[in-house]
Amino acid sequence: MQPRTVDPTDARVLERNYDYAQRNVRLLSMWYECDLERMVELLAENDISLSANDERLFGSYYRSVKRRSRSSA
Repeated sequence: MQPRTVDPTDARVLERNYDYAQRNVRLLSMWYECDLERMVELLAENDISLSANDERLFGSYYRSVKRRSRSSA
């Protein structure tokens, strides 16, 4: 039996990992080894709500990414 591969950018996996990272974008971006901006983009594109603290820090960028993704759909 082959081990199952998991796509870390799958919405369910991403949300679970965000929870594991204590809903902290900075910690999750280190875990994923990507830029903060890209991590916020992934969360926005997958409609994963930010924690209150991350909303204060990255909320305007998160909302702009969501608007962009909705207008391009």
